[in-house]
Amino acid sequence: MTAEAGLPDTLRDLPTWTPDARELADMELVLAGVYRPLTGFLGSFDTAMVIAGGRLADGTPWPVPVTLAVPKELTDHERIVLQDPEGVPLAVLQVVERWQDPTTNAWQLAGPLEALRAPAHGPFHRLRRRPDEVEPGAGPLLAVATGDPLHRKQLGQLRQVAEGLGARVLVLPLLSGAHDESLVRAVLGVRKELPEGTQIIPVPLPARGDAPDRDILLHAHVAAAYGATHLLAEREVEGTAIPVAVPEPWAYDADVEVWRPVARIEPDHVQAELTPERLGELLDAGEPVPDWFTPPAVAAELALARPPKRSRGITVLFTGLSGSGKSTVARGLADALVERGGRTVTLLDGDVVRRLLSAGLTFSRADRDANVRRIGFVAAEITRHGGAAICAPIAPYAATRAEVRRMVSAAGDFVLVHVATPLEECERRDRKGLYAKARAGLIPEFTGISDPYEAPDDADLTLDTSRLTPDDAVARVLDLLVEGGWVRPE
Repeated sequence: MTAEAGLPDTLRDLPTWTPDARELADMELVLAGVYRPLTGFLGSFDTAMVIAGGRLADGTPWPVPVTLAVPKELTDHERIVLQDPEGVPLAVLQVVERWQDPTTNAWQLAGPLEALRAPAHGPFHRLRRRPDEVEPGAGPLLAVATGDPLHRKQLGQLRQVAEGLGARVLVLPLLSGAHDESLVRAVLGVRKELPEGTQIIPVPLPARGDAPDRDILLHAHVAAAYGATHLLAEREVEGTAIPVAVPEPWAYDADVEVWRPVARIEPDHVQAELTPERLGELLDAGEPVPDWFTPPAVAAELALARPPKRSRGITVLFTGLSGSGKSTVARGLADALVERGGRTVTLLDGDVVRRLLSAGLTFSRADRDANVRRIGFVAAEITRHGGAAICAPIAPYAATRAEVRRMVSAAGDFVLVHVATPLEECERRDRKGLYAKARAGLIPEFTGISDPYEAPDDADLTLDTSRLTPDDAVARVLDLLVEGGWVRPE
C-alpha cells in the first residue's frame, strides 16, 4: 500500500504501515520529545541492552524496549510512512536496521522518525501537551502517573506528600486504550480535591504489564520530561530519573469517618481496605461503591466503565470443526437469549458471515484469519454497545482467537466455547460432502484433514455434541452465563 495524496511528492510512493496501539503511543512520545534522547525505534543491539540491563548501547539509562514490528514484505524499503488507525500519515521512518526478535521471530524496523503532523486521535486530545508546551513553574513539582482513578486514599496521600515537599502537582492519566475517557473524566471529576493549580495532562502510555519496576522507571522519565522533580509511587526503584516519593500507609478511620495515616489510627478503628476484587464484585452486581472509598464522581465513572454484568456487552465465541454442531448450538443460544429478553442479540454464524461480511475471501490461512478478525471486530463493537454477539466460525488458530479475545475484552466480556465433537462424528454428519472432497484432495487446507485445528486450552466451556442433544448443549451454555452473572435465571 502506498502513501495517500496530500503528502509531499517525495513521499507519495512510499509504503504505509499502521503500528499497533503501543507502538503508536511510543511513536507519539518520541516525536513529542517525551522519550528524549530517543529519536526513533530501537535496533537489535539497543533493544538487547535495554532488556538485559536497562541501558542503551551507549550506556544511557533507558527502561523499556521501544520497537516497531512489521510484516516481512516491508523490510525491503528504506523509508516507510507510519499512519494512525484512520489512515492519517503521522511520521516517516528512515530505516537503518531490519532485524528479527529472537523470542517471537517477528520482523522489526529501527531508525529515526520525522514528524509529518501531530497525532489527533484519542479522547481528550485537547488536554494533551508536549513538554515544550508546558510553562515551567518555580519550586518542586510532584507528578503522579496513573492508569486508575484517584480514590480518597490516593487523594489524601497525594495532598500530604505535596504539602511535605511544598510542591505543585502534575497528574498524568495514562491512556492505555481501555476506558481512557472514563479515566480522564474521573481525574477531572476530583479536580476540586486536588491541590490548587494542579495540572492534568493525559499521556498515551500503555502499561508494559510484566515489569512493574520498569513501569516506574518509565513513569519517572516521562514525569521528568514534563518538568517534575518528584514522582509519587508505591515504592522506590533504583535508577529513576527523578526521586520517588513513597507515601506513608493510609487507612480509613471508621471512628471519625476520615482517611488518614495508619500511624494516627487506633488499630481497632482501621476499616478493612476495599480490595480491587471486591470493587469489581460490587460493579459486576450493580451495587453502589461506598462513599468512604471514593468520591461520587469517580464512582459514577467506574460504573460507566464497568456496567453490571446483566447489562454489560458480551461475546460468546463458539469454535470447533466443520460439522461439530457449533452453528446449531449458537442459533439455539441466540434464540434462548432473545426469548429471555433484556439485551440485543446478534448471531454471527460462519457461513452467513462468509456470504456477506467476508465475501471474496478464500480459505487460505491468511483469509481464514482475516475472516475471524472481521467477526471479532464486529463482535467487539456489538459488545461495546451493550449487546450480545454470538459467533460460530471454525476459528482454528489459537493466535487469532486470542486476538479476538483481546479486541472484545477491551469493550466488554468474552466467553469461549469449544465444541469438541470428534472428527469421526463430524465426518459422519457431513451433509455438504466437504470432508470427502478434502480427503480426495479436492479441497486444499481443509481444517481437520489437510490443515490443523488448534484445540483451545483456554475455553470457558467444552461441549461434545455427539454426547449431548442440541437442547442440552444450549442449556450448558446458558448455565455458564447464568452462573457468571450475564444472564438472569429463569
